[in-house]
Amino acid sequence: MKKKTVGNTSDPQAQATDNIPQPYSLRRIRIGLITTMIGLGLFVLGAKPDIFTLDRSPVIGFVQIAVFEIGLAIICLGGYISLMALWRHDQPSIIADFGIRFVATGYLICVFTGMADIFGFGSHLLPGIPYFGPLQSMGVLVGELIIAIGLIMLIPTPVYRGTDSLPTD
Repeated sequence: MKKKTVGNTSDPQAQATDNIPQPYSLRRIRIGLITTMIGLGLFVLGAKPDIFTLDRSPVIGFVQIAVFEIGLAIICLGGYISLMALWRHDQPSIIADFGIRFVATGYLICVFTGMADIFGFGSHLLPGIPYFGPLQSMGVLVGELIIAIGLIMLIPTPVYRGTDSLPTD
């Protein structure tokens, strides 16, 4: 039986570059990005169901709020997976740890402001119809901004060790 070879075996330079380890996990990045795209689809389905011709109400009700909150959670999870894959061989920095907490805090802000009427501290209390009003949308936007800041904080930055100044080329 013949062994199947990967890459161009006639080029020695190609053989040398095939064995270089990747600085990050491509599989985890792909999984994170696919998860993020699934979450984006759910988020859009909850926020704008008329895009999928599923809008049955003139107001944004409980089901729509719940669906876009679940979509936002999946977006946060996918972003976390793909950005933490960039830290493959290194210990995440303190800024990245704060970024994780920013993502979690932003999501909690989104959940509690989006579901304010259901939890009983909104302007349209139950047993009436829950309504996603302007204050709730502003709270969700602030939470999403905090999530975005947290995800940006998760991006690894280059660290130059052993020198007091930046290297010059």
